[in-house]
Amino acid sequence: MITGYITRVSGPVVTAGGLGGAGLYDVVEVGEARLIGEIIRMDHVGAVIQVYEENTGMRPGEPVVSLGRPLSVDLGPGLLGSIYDGIQRPLVQLKAASGSFLAPGVKGEALDRARTWRFVPVLRSGDPVEPGTLVGLVKETELVEHRILAPPLTQPGRATRVSPEGDYILDEIVAETDSGARIGLSHDWPVRRPRPCRKRLPPDEPLITGLRVIDVLFPISKGGCAAVPGGFGTGKTMTQHAIAKWCDADIIVYVGCGERGNEMTDVLTDFPKLVDPRTGRSLMERTVLIANTSNMPVAAREVSIYTGITVAEYYRDMGYDVAVMADSTSRWAEALRELSGRLEEMPAEEGFPAYLPTRLAEFYERGGRVQTLRGNPGSVSIIGAVSPPGGDFSEPVTQHTKRFIRCFWALDRDLANARHYPAISWIDSYSEYSDELRDWWDGVDADWRDVRTRAFELLKREQRLEQIVRLIGPDALPDEQRLVLISADMIKNGFLQQNSFDEVDKFCVPAKQVLLLRCIMEFHRRAEAAIKAGAPLPRIVGLPIRERLARLKSIVPNDNLDEIRAAEKEIISSFDELSRQYRKEEAR
Repeated sequence: MITGYITRVSGPVVTAGGLGGAGLYDVVEVGEARLIGEIIRMDHVGAVIQVYEENTGMRPGEPVVSLGRPLSVDLGPGLLGSIYDGIQRPLVQLKAASGSFLAPGVKGEALDRARTWRFVPVLRSGDPVEPGTLVGLVKETELVEHRILAPPLTQPGRATRVSPEGDYILDEIVAETDSGARIGLSHDWPVRRPRPCRKRLPPDEPLITGLRVIDVLFPISKGGCAAVPGGFGTGKTMTQHAIAKWCDADIIVYVGCGERGNEMTDVLTDFPKLVDPRTGRSLMERTVLIANTSNMPVAAREVSIYTGITVAEYYRDMGYDVAVMADSTSRWAEALRELSGRLEEMPAEEGFPAYLPTRLAEFYERGGRVQTLRGNPGSVSIIGAVSPPGGDFSEPVTQHTKRFIRCFWALDRDLANARHYPAISWIDSYSEYSDELRDWWDGVDADWRDVRTRAFELLKREQRLEQIVRLIGPDALPDEQRLVLISADMIKNGFLQQNSFDEVDKFCVPAKQVLLLRCIMEFHRRAEAAIKAGAPLPRIVGLPIRERLARLKSIVPNDNLDEIRAAEKEIISSFDELSRQYRKEEAR
């Protein structure tokens, strides 16, 4: 350890002398309270440190101690179900120690070092060991089997000793090799260093969310990256909550980065109550929460994103599909801006540092579907909320984020005000994963691409007609164009809108999603043909099947799709009957 002293204090940024032997990004303990910090610059003035805890009252002359290692997280059994702050301090334990407000310098073990875990060995003495080798299994929760792997930096060799099945604490060594490797149930990993993998895999499997507007119109793959931009009150957090609860990821990592305290309180109180729909158990059994509210030190906000993505990569290496919810990257960017100002760096657009795009790229590039060191597939999907001031998507964070993601779910204030949820705009949103996912969706329903394309075209036609309607009203339009408005409303209300509190509609399986949209598009196609044959629009609008289509989403459960297929046949018979009646009337 190297000891120095504080020479200058500027908010969370501290300059220290006497640390000439320390390295960049080394962890330091700052001041009499031994606050956790990190060296972010070394120059002729000294070491520049960002402090991750409240440092009010800190003075020049106080000691600084470099620990000689980078900022790391503790990885092992016990992560799931835990609630941490940005530097992986366990908030539940710290509350018991210091009350509702964290005292400066208070510390706690990220993982319970005294707790025993039932270890079942898979590795045998004499077996080859290399990075990613499966050593044994631990039942972390009822939902997740924790796979103890040889850490990424393990020297290759052969196992000379493997502990028998039994109960072990995290610090005990369960395997040793002839190369000198000693493998325990946990290990550290630097948060700013991506964990290695063998190779990247194509994003050809969707992350099913149960939200129709996402899965059908703007799908995201496992290992994909998406942004959810929107102004205040448009539903960013609620959209992420719905995805976290219903998506088919194995592990959820939720990072509350710089959000308001009341919002994070809702998350921390609601998540333990949520029930995993697949197993009926608590969602917390496969969730890690990282809470870093807006009243916490701004520097910790910057590192919380890296803590979350490192935990996600750890479970990815076991072969799990992990979904990271980052709420929000705008607050993280604001932390970069404040720290950059303290460092007296030259600002770029709107005061953000010039390296903002680089940091965003480094974060989103850590997502992806990969072949792990062990050889099996795993993925990290990143869904980052963006909070542009005033809902202005032209601001720097949103614009730079669009460069590094392939899925953009733009939230619309008008839709939110109209109580249309999810308030994802079908005009401003896009997904570049649809081509890679085509084969998967063709296996669900071969009509997916066709009905999706026709629905997009119909919604775009409706947008153009809305401008005319505002000027002359809908009654002045011909029947063909009025039908476009009616069919677009059927798509909006009968397909895109979902009720999170409806027992049937809150989650929709992929097959049902395509069938619902196919029924609406079949109705439009038949209605269009009937109008061209001379049938009046009021007769078409008055068909009973039209009202039934709007209710199918909430009256037909996911396991009874035959009822939707019957509705599709009813559309055909209804229009055939209408055609016969109209021909009889014409004959008279």
